[in-house]
Amino acid sequence: MSTTVLIVDDHATFRSFARAFLRAEGYTVVGEARDGASALSEVRRLHPELVLLDIQLPDIDGFEVTRQLAAEGNRATIVLISSRDASDYRRRLAETTARGFIAKSELSAGALRGILAEPR
Repeated sequence: MSTTVLIVDDHATFRSFARAFLRAEGYTVVGEARDGASALSEVRRLHPELVLLDIQLPDIDGFEVTRQLAAEGNRATIVLISSRDASDYRRRLAETTARGFIAKSELSAGALRGILAEPR
């Protein structure tokens, strides 16, 4: 059985790329969201196992989405993504309950597998 994924990004082009990439890697993409509010709604509705979550969203950022899901006891694995480098978010990444971070330019099967294989 493949891992179910929700893709959250405000750029349709990236969502399309991520959908194709994830499907090619054997993931089942169950939905997409373009902002933080719809991400929260879709996670609650779809119950994905993995959320590929952009940090920079037009309403609430990915860190806040992660915080709200954790506060609700949601057990989805969250991997934060951004067009910026991890060094731009160093302190916030250290404090988040998200499983990991991948720069969009470095999104690959290996990078994703590496994060998912790390012990919690």
